[in-house]
Amino acid sequence: MVENKYQIGVRRFGLINWIGFLSLWEKECQRFIIVWAQTLLSPLVSSLLFLSVLSLALGNDRNQVLGYSFIDFLAPGLIAMSIIGQSFSHSVSSLMIGKIQGNIVDMLYAPLSALEVSLAIILAAVTRSLIIGIISILVFSLIIDLHIYSIFYIFIFGFLSSFVLGALGFISGLWAEKFDHTATVTNFIITPLSFLSGVFYSINKLPVFFQFISFINPFFYMIDGFRYGFLGNSDGSITFGLIYLSILSFIMWFIAFFLFKKGYKIKS
Repeated sequence: MVENKYQIGVRRFGLINWIGFLSLWEKECQRFIIVWAQTLLSPLVSSLLFLSVLSLALGNDRNQVLGYSFIDFLAPGLIAMSIIGQSFSHSVSSLMIGKIQGNIVDMLYAPLSALEVSLAIILAAVTRSLIIGIISILVFSLIIDLHIYSIFYIFIFGFLSSFVLGALGFISGLWAEKFDHTATVTNFIITPLSFLSGVFYSINKLPVFFQFISFINPFFYMIDGFRYGFLGNSDGSITFGLIYLSILSFIMWFIAFFLFKKGYKIKS
């Protein structure tokens, strides 16, 4: 009787454990909302400082870029750069804190697959980036005449850019053993590629060889496509940028998913 009454079985959630997935996503979102001054306000202040310093340094002496004033050209790039950096920061800190504090085992013991964990953390990073993007657009529009050509391109390039960097942060969080290692990725990969992506200049001004290098740089398409949503003009092909970033998003997510599924350095 007792054995028949209390049978232990495997609880089945279907193809995806939606409750667990959304719970982890919400937990990750709450993690950055609680410290909003550090995670949401700080990137905005940094972007405003860049805008203010360059405005004061250059004034109205700079020639038009893509048919717009330099400040109008610069502002979308600064917002995109903030989105990129914060997406990476969120996912890498989530994994690193979990590994250092030892509470990453909560995700390992939970009825969540590697697909659900990787997507929940990456999409939480995307959520943080998009919130920062919305706040930045609203504040920037109060300071300068911020043009908006297409909300669709602003959203899709903002989403793809933050997804790629969120996946890169996930991978870096698994690989790194301490925060110094994550700083290496930031200092030697993210910062150089983002600064050399055309945030502060049009690549049409570069020699042909450096233009070719820029066209390989995925950060160029992130910045260029996001800026296209504001200005309606771009340095590169928007269609190619969408395809390139879509493929890169899948590749980066799959690497993150595969490494987590294999348990790569999770407890190191």
